[in-house]
Amino acid sequence: MTYRTNSTESENTCYISKHESIGRDISHIFRSINIYLSKELEPYGIGSGQFPFFMRLLYHDGVSQETLANALRYDRATITRSLNKLEEMGYVIRKKDPADKRAYCVHLTDRGREMKVLFIKISKQLNDVILRGFSDEEKTMFLSMVERAARNIAHENEMRKASND
Repeated sequence: MTYRTNSTESENTCYISKHESIGRDISHIFRSINIYLSKELEPYGIGSGQFPFFMRLLYHDGVSQETLANALRYDRATITRSLNKLEEMGYVIRKKDPADKRAYCVHLTDRGREMKVLFIKISKQLNDVILRGFSDEEKTMFLSMVERAARNIAHENEMRKASND
């Protein structure tokens, strides 16, 4: 990807060539990550889409489905489908939320908790692959910029959603 600075405007303004797209590269990274995760998780009957659920639940077990959806930025239908599959496989269980009888909290089962070592190993390996050849400073900058870009697009989508309501 080629970036050029517009010398007539702020030196911080970069333009991407007409034929290039940040979204294309991000999409490629996303698909490649899913292919990697699918291969690693296939022996356990878990899809790449369920990986974020597991990682979140490993550190925040017992959260409500709504909290899980908000944290992962998934819609309710996606959350329900994924949790149904994980529940059928014995990795999670849903219990009524004692604070709100209409809601459910999601808990890892013993079988789900047994996956912690594997999931942390896969996560570390994936990060090592993605960040291969990066200096420590570049890793820190990359992670910071990716987080900021994610916040930017999430905020834009929220603003557009609010203006459509």
